[in-house]
Amino acid sequence: MSIWRVKPISAFEADMKKSTLKRVLGKWSLTAIGVGAIIGGGIFVLTGTGAYYHAGPALAISFIIAGIACVFAALCYSEFASILPVEGSAYAYAYGTIGEIFAWIIGWGLILEYAMGSMTVAVSWSGYFNKLLKIFHLELPYWMTTDPGTANKAFGEASSQIASGTLTEDKLTSFQEIVNNFNSAPEIFNFKIFMNLPAFLIVLLVISILIKGTQSAAKANNLIVLLKVSAVLFVIIAGAFFIDVDNWSPFIPEATQIVEKDSTHNAYGLAGIVSGAAAIFFAYVGFDAVSTQAGEAINPKKDVPFAIIASLLICTTLYILVSLVLTGMMNYQDFNPLGKYPDAIKAPVAYAFDIAGQGWAGLIITIAATVGLVSVLMVMIMGQSRIFLGMSKDGLIPQVFSRVNPISGTPQTNLMILGGIIAVVAAFTPINELADMTSFGTLFAFTMVCIAVWILRVKQPNLVRTFKVPALPVIAVLGILINTYLMVNLSYKAQIFSGVWLLIGVLVYFGYSKSRSKLNNENQE
Repeated sequence: MSIWRVKPISAFEADMKKSTLKRVLGKWSLTAIGVGAIIGGGIFVLTGTGAYYHAGPALAISFIIAGIACVFAALCYSEFASILPVEGSAYAYAYGTIGEIFAWIIGWGLILEYAMGSMTVAVSWSGYFNKLLKIFHLELPYWMTTDPGTANKAFGEASSQIASGTLTEDKLTSFQEIVNNFNSAPEIFNFKIFMNLPAFLIVLLVISILIKGTQSAAKANNLIVLLKVSAVLFVIIAGAFFIDVDNWSPFIPEATQIVEKDSTHNAYGLAGIVSGAAAIFFAYVGFDAVSTQAGEAINPKKDVPFAIIASLLICTTLYILVSLVLTGMMNYQDFNPLGKYPDAIKAPVAYAFDIAGQGWAGLIITIAATVGLVSVLMVMIMGQSRIFLGMSKDGLIPQVFSRVNPISGTPQTNLMILGGIIAVVAAFTPINELADMTSFGTLFAFTMVCIAVWILRVKQPNLVRTFKVPALPVIAVLGILINTYLMVNLSYKAQIFSGVWLLIGVLVYFGYSKSRSKLNNENQE
């Protein structure tokens, strides 16, 4: 009944032989899955936030630091993938090395990462979709694009501001519009109805694609990734013609404090660069999604390590170039939400082109972001379903999550349950505030993988490894230190919420999973 029991490598090999998943993914499809998960709203949204609130023009260095943190983890992921090419990602790796309790905690953390990531992306997609509709002079009603929490908070703030009687005419008009939008919402039993309908529908659309089969989903993802990368290259090349090098001076602004209403935020300097790396880490969330697809890779021991490293290097290079172009086109201080361009921080890349007088480019970027976020959502939901599949096979969560449809070769019921939960929460919850929790779950998993691969190298040095981390002790230690440091630099709220989530996970393990573990039951027989 030990919570430290380790799943034997032979058991993983037996699972692979019995797997009913279809092996249809080559190395470039796997790489596209990695790129599809990494390049999303982050590159089009977080660049403005990172530049203004954290690093200034030195945001490029923040991306480099975050990329390096990922590289250390990616190398460790790659060695594991060459040994255990199974679905489950870091969860499976920990189960085969450190023990069941650690595997459960990592799996629980990955659920947080992928669930929060999927919901946040769905809400982000809704924002870009609504912006795209407005470009074509179409607009959905306010109550169909706003969750109840956000609507009530905005109504309360607007009512308070109007009651103060101190507003300028422009601001009074803006706040009055919020009040009017709230009052125009339909009612049931005097209860105002609000929901983010686009976020709800896009999740259902993605689920319908994933249920049809991994191969068709991969083809759709490949096409979207091609369009998305083309758009990013367009931003880099076209934006280079509008760079004003004076915007890069000073490249590392002097450390200062940004005061907004009742809050004070430390920014810039070396500390700002590091905090910027932690803040924009969400933009890198997703490369580990490649490892969740190992059960469907044609040649997983070689192709999964290749795809993990290739997708990370491609995306890191693009991120650095986009951040340099963006901070060259606009001064980092112009992303101030209370300044001259208050909306620039919401869609910084599109806005930079608008200010440069190239509105047509902003249209292209908005379309690219709208389409591109679909592939991020697709990969995240697919990744989470495979993690659930692995945990269910081990008996740690209900068996319904490990049923695979014999025709499509996908965990259909698993996907439908996940899709229903994600769609409902995205439609009715102000999920954007919790994006940092996604970063916490990822950084936690990365740290544990760096520890686990080192333990396995010591415990079982003779295992066949088609990929080996060079200078493992150095890489593992650096990976552990930098990922832990970035975790500490996340917001206090994210740390508290994530800690509560992990505590709930421990209770679920001892209350349900421990006694139902297949490994435990086999040992008792």
